[in-house]
Amino acid sequence: MSEPLLTINALDIHFGPRQVVHGVSFDVKSGEKVALVGESGSGKSVIALSILKLVPGADVAGQVQFDGVDLTLLPQRDLLAVRGRDIAVIFQEPMTALNPLYTVGEQIAEVYRVKHGLNARSAWAKAVERLAETEIPEPQRRARAYPHQLSGGQRQRAMIAMALASEPRLLLADEPTTALDVTLRLQILELLDRLQRSRNMAVLIITHDLSLVRRFADRVVVLQHGRVVEQGAVSTVMQHPHHPYTRKLLESKPVRDVIEANGQPGESVIRAREVCVDYRMPANSLRELFGRQHFSAVRDVSFDLGAGRTLGIIGESGSGKSTLAQAVLGLLDARGDIVIGGASWGETKAAGFAAQKALRRRIQVVFQDPYASLSPRMNVGRIVGEALAFHEPQLDAEARRDRVLSMLAAVGLGEAQFPGLLTRHPHEFSGGQRQRIAIARALITHPDVLVLDEPTSALDVTIQKQVLSLLQSLQKRYGLSYFLITHDMDVIHAMAHDVIVMKDGAIIEAGSVGEVLGAPQHSYTRSLIEASNIPSEILTQAYAA
Repeated sequence: MSEPLLTINALDIHFGPRQVVHGVSFDVKSGEKVALVGESGSGKSVIALSILKLVPGADVAGQVQFDGVDLTLLPQRDLLAVRGRDIAVIFQEPMTALNPLYTVGEQIAEVYRVKHGLNARSAWAKAVERLAETEIPEPQRRARAYPHQLSGGQRQRAMIAMALASEPRLLLADEPTTALDVTLRLQILELLDRLQRSRNMAVLIITHDLSLVRRFADRVVVLQHGRVVEQGAVSTVMQHPHHPYTRKLLESKPVRDVIEANGQPGESVIRAREVCVDYRMPANSLRELFGRQHFSAVRDVSFDLGAGRTLGIIGESGSGKSTLAQAVLGLLDARGDIVIGGASWGETKAAGFAAQKALRRRIQVVFQDPYASLSPRMNVGRIVGEALAFHEPQLDAEARRDRVLSMLAAVGLGEAQFPGLLTRHPHEFSGGQRQRIAIARALITHPDVLVLDEPTSALDVTIQKQVLSLLQSLQKRYGLSYFLITHDMDVIHAMAHDVIVMKDGAIIEAGSVGEVLGAPQHSYTRSLIEASNIPSEILTQAYAA
């Protein structure tokens, strides 16, 4: 057995009087992949970032030994030499971690200039070489792109290239695939695995995704409330968990619990026919300015969403899912016909503001990230009641307050649990609680349809299961129809009645969830299901009827 490269022993972390990490101990050997697993607030990221003293305001006690040197005792000058050279970090959200003012090539080249002393030309050549190593398309051209000009998967590859620029011996990967769709997630994992093996690099990966742990890690360390509750080989812990919390995480898969349509057979809440959405391509020259081409983001899409049913939209990033949702919400101009409850967006926009207002009340949206979609300056009462003030201005303050409290209670939030609930602000709630507030805001006008745009992708597995159960119960209670956009096959399996699969702006497969997931006809659909890591026998049994 080789000596550990990283040894964490009796690690305690305080923020003022509050202790968030309690006596954590584990090690990582050279060439080993170890996963830190736990829900939000369990201390995963704090532990990983404290290795390099990257958490401001944290008081760290205990030992963090890297190759025999205690990093907690190193002066700042010596620690700066370790950062980015011997130990590198891949942060969770590349869009915020990358500098928007510099091209990705410049940011990777900076590592070579600062850490290796290379001149500008050599550093740039190395940056392009690293991008090519991550298999990003056209690395020479992508190196000259700014972060916002790259897709999510390309930004993550650029982050990996930057982290590997100094050929580190230990890589800290903080939720590196959270915001990616299933096929991109698999590609990034395979890339990390290939680079890790070729360099014999140790990897400490922070995640709440148990499918990722099964595919990628050698050993797993399970954290709860800042304490290690279980650790060992992945196969042992996953197949024979000892701690109740580990079993709880493993049992937190979404459960299918849907009913058939509440409306009459053939009744459609949304009817879309040959919907197309085009964007004008940007001009790169004076000639192109007068003859710009159009890009078709959505092409000839037709579907029906029945009353009380859920239509799942799946596909990779760039497939047109979110563009189609914006067209359904009337936020984008689209060719074709979109009819919601007998009224089309084209007709209502021509009829004027009152007609648009009435139609918008019938279709609402729940966004992916509740922390970004809820105004930090507004309290819960204003956030949930804002739509009432717009759509039902005749209500007085007391009636509006009663409606808001009633809807919050319906999504599982009450004043008994949260004293002063209506005066609290979003930052005072957890991620799952914020999403419940967002759902209450969408339901306050009693809509017929909710557009759910990746409603659980930013949540832990246990919270995801709770939110999906809530959505299922609300659908049964109010007869809601859901237009569900997701890249998570577990969510489709749990929620959807019907599914359409999109690729390059077009529908390539459609049908009931049993037909599409249980017996996919298109190779692209099969690749999405395989990448989701749902065993085929489970799908076959689930949709055998």
